[in-house]
Amino acid sequence: MSPEVISILVLAVVFVLATTRSINMGALAFAAAFGVGTLVAGMSADDIFAGFPGDLFVVLVGVTYLFAIARANGTTDWLVHASVRLVGGRVALIPWVMFAVTGALTAIGAVSPAAVAIVAPLALGFAAQYGISPLLMGALVVHGAQAGGFSPISIYGSTVNGIVAREHLPGSPLALFTASLVVNLVIAAALFVALGGLRLPRTSGIGSTEDTTLRGADSCTENTTLAGADSTSKSTVGSEPKRATPKGDVDAGPRTGGDARTDAAAGALSLTPARIATLFALLALVVAVLVLDLDAGLTAITLAVALSAVWPQDSKAAVSEITWPTVLLICGVLTYVGVLDEMGTITWAGHAVGGIGIPLLAALLLCYIGALVSAFASSVGIIGALIPLAVPFLAQGSIGAVGMVAALAVSATVVDVSPFSTNGALVLANAKNVDRDGFFRQLMVYGALVVVAVPALVWLALVVPGFG
Repeated sequence: MSPEVISILVLAVVFVLATTRSINMGALAFAAAFGVGTLVAGMSADDIFAGFPGDLFVVLVGVTYLFAIARANGTTDWLVHASVRLVGGRVALIPWVMFAVTGALTAIGAVSPAAVAIVAPLALGFAAQYGISPLLMGALVVHGAQAGGFSPISIYGSTVNGIVAREHLPGSPLALFTASLVVNLVIAAALFVALGGLRLPRTSGIGSTEDTTLRGADSCTENTTLAGADSTSKSTVGSEPKRATPKGDVDAGPRTGGDARTDAAAGALSLTPARIATLFALLALVVAVLVLDLDAGLTAITLAVALSAVWPQDSKAAVSEITWPTVLLICGVLTYVGVLDEMGTITWAGHAVGGIGIPLLAALLLCYIGALVSAFASSVGIIGALIPLAVPFLAQGSIGAVGMVAALAVSATVVDVSPFSTNGALVLANAKNVDRDGFFRQLMVYGALVVVAVPALVWLALVVPGFG
């Protein structure tokens, strides 16, 4: 049995053991990396550690640390309410706002994981507070990033177009961008319907001053209840009747004992010095990543440390809120994938498919390899490896190069919802008020469905029509 086949079988065993024995998959993957790397591939410990995703480790730790501080001092609550007011209280629009914002960030040049790192914590905080499916919110953030990810000026788009030019293949930057935008938009719309988006409140009245103040004092469940309540319900606090107050005169007249909760809510939504500083820190993160091209993880952890130094009481428990089991899981699996790459397993599989004499079948299998491997590894790296592998049969002229390149690009990036990819890991790490193991399984199942379905669909839509 060849080393490549052994390494693939061991990966399957890791999945089975993690599922049936409730062992952290990352710990299993580290053990597998050590065993396969040392005994099968003859790698040294330094070679194995070379596959450790140090940059992703810092991104996961830094971003979750910074937003844990933001949650502790109430900044995320303030941002959530501000977002609701911005769309006139229409909760159903918020997932689409997050989709559009993330897409705009990647379209103008942000790296996809950086855009998700910025938007996902706020989006998932909103999902927890207003009873929106975290899978729906997280998936729309990731699909939004991929929807804009292949614009001609984006990182992914310029990389793929550069590879196409270097390989002397026909290219169309507009077709590439449109294909990714349409596929991710369709998937997002289907998810919105399937995961309860149509049942979210559309005209909740959250935007009014009185309602926003009342909502600030409630728990997540009470928030949702108030959002759908009628005007009579909104005029009560607990069981005490509240005097109806005309708009614009909410604060008129003396406060009664029944308004004490409203006073507390108003304070909860005010901008304190700590919250103002945190808002500036979040803005600094955006500018540093998008404008100055600094590393998102190192920037986030630096800003978190600065806030901790000034307001230690707010950040006291923030380090414990970093999702360490998720960090272990992601880093372990990606270290093993690094061993596979170093062994040549990925290249071996690609060449085996590229040698098939049936162009349409080879094209379909390359799309599936791109999707499967990219669910665990760098999407743009996989694209860079697969497009050259497709050159021999593209040169025959029976497969349209523009459609094939677009199909490969979409297949290799749409699977970034997988919890093992950087984007999916960020969604998993920032989900709140969820059973984390259950949410991990949801992301894994959804990622598997995308891997199974999307490559075949984009192959049918983009490759098959250009055959002949």
